[in-house]
Amino acid sequence: MPKRKQEIVSFKVDGALLDAMKGIPNRSEFIRGAILMALDSVCPLCRGTGILTPRQYEHWEAFAKDHAVKECGECHELHLVCSQKRRRNVH
Repeated sequence: MPKRKQEIVSFKVDGALLDAMKGIPNRSEFIRGAILMALDSVCPLCRGTGILTPRQYEHWEAFAKDHAVKECGECHELHLVCSQKRRRNVH
């Protein structure tokens, strides 16, 4: 498969963010890494918008009948728990 040509993407930052980035030796590499990490954490339903479409919400409502959002007793992060299966401890 042929390698894709790199493209330049630019964006504006405020003064505080610019000051915070001044000590970073390779800002481009840092920003690429931060974006890739953020994309790995995007909600699979809303894809980062924070809003479900009406049809997505219908699917969520059906899913939520057998699932709940609970706080982990160890790390205190929220996670989904299925009421139909035995809970598996991830810690």
